Amino acid sequence: MRGLVFAVILLIAMPALAGCGSVYYTASATAASTRLEQARQMGAETKAPYEYTFAREHLLQAQVEAAEASYSDAASYAETAELYAQKAIDVIQTQKKSGDSK
Repeated sequence: MRGLVFAVILLIAMPALAGCGSVYYTASATAASTRLEQARQMGAETKAPYEYTFAREHLLQAQVEAAEASYSDAASYAETAELYAQKAIDVIQTQKKSGDSK
């Protein structure tokens, strides 16, 4: 019964959600941008250049896709950007920990 109720709600909400692609992209891009800036401030450009550059380029491509109204693709690029910005942060934190233990 619960599954049926969920399915009905989902079917009713589907048309409303279809127009929300730009909202989801915006949320994803904002999160990615924030994480990328955090990584940059930690020195990711030199300490984790691969991860930082990969994240930055994906965020730029997300902006290109959004400009073409391809919000699903844009959100996907933004999610990847956030993931790799976090990986850059993780690399820097790991470097710090291994440097502290020496």
